[in-house]
Amino acid sequence: MKDNYCIIMAGGIGSRFWPMSTPQRPKQFLDVLGIGKSLIQMTFERLLLIAPKENIFIVTNDSYKELVKEQLPEINEMQILTEPKRKNTAPCIAYASAKILSINPNATLVVAPSDHLILKEDKFKETVDIAIKNAISDERLVTIGIKPTRPDTGYGYIEFSQNREIFPGQITPVNHFREKPSREMAELFLKSGNYYWNSGIFIWQAKTILKALEKFKPKLHKLFAGDLSFYNTDIEKENVNRCFEACEDISIDFAVMENAKNTDVVLANFDWSDLGTWGSLYNHIEKDYNGNAVIGDNVHIINSSNCIVNLPNNKLALIEGLNDHIVVESDNMLMILNKNDEQNLKKYLHPMEKKSPSFFKK
Repeated sequence: MKDNYCIIMAGGIGSRFWPMSTPQRPKQFLDVLGIGKSLIQMTFERLLLIAPKENIFIVTNDSYKELVKEQLPEINEMQILTEPKRKNTAPCIAYASAKILSINPNATLVVAPSDHLILKEDKFKETVDIAIKNAISDERLVTIGIKPTRPDTGYGYIEFSQNREIFPGQITPVNHFREKPSREMAELFLKSGNYYWNSGIFIWQAKTILKALEKFKPKLHKLFAGDLSFYNTDIEKENVNRCFEACEDISIDFAVMENAKNTDVVLANFDWSDLGTWGSLYNHIEKDYNGNAVIGDNVHIINSSNCIVNLPNNKLALIEGLNDHIVVESDNMLMILNKNDEQNLKKYLHPMEKKSPSFFKK
């Protein structure tokens, strides 16, 4: 395991988990499941199956450094890599990969978002071990695919050969990466059988991903990996800040994965959710006989069905006559939203923030 390293991407603001998730304390730092652990803590514990704790690096926004230190006291401060501004996943990965390469030229990287829910962690380890072996043996860029169970429009998709049926744990070359589809396209993807959800978890050698960035995004590569000598020195932060000021805002999918020919997908054999929305959380919470998923010790729900409710334990609530709704209260902010309208949440928040800015600056 000494050559295994993990990169946890933890810089997002999780706006679709409002009102619990705010720019000051986004969802990766929240206990959204009500189990006493935040999502980033669960991610860190899961990745300890892959790499020793000193080989796990967190990439986050400058403003979240103290939150990371508070929630992951077992790591060294040097393992917290901070970005001065959000520039998407490609610069984040370029930075962390270059730094780790400067430490260990033989490093193999597992890149994972901080806010995913993964059950069956033994199966997760098995899948990652298969991906690592493939990434090392043939300089491949590997991603983990999830077999879709519904025509979800909130995920990107991975297309592989239609002439080949594969099973959990098997590797197959990627034909195309597909962006989040319309409902009609998602239904076609599901029916065809040769599309997986893109989990956003990547496995590759540090030198392989940096070689790909040099080929497809030479300016980005030059900024972060053209000179490795400043990493792990007193001038690292100053140089990295300058790199982030100059680099473009682009995802690793657009920058590399949609262009590279050495991409593979391994089919996962574990329950997974990117927990992008309250609706996705609903599938992972115990429900009552009317299909209501409730977090909160003092919630009384009557004549209601298929709702997700998340209220603080010190709040007493009576909910009657609601069906297919999301009810969440946090820090004096309350949301009651039809589950079918959840994709519009960002749109709804903009005029609210203009009218009541004080609530969004807490």
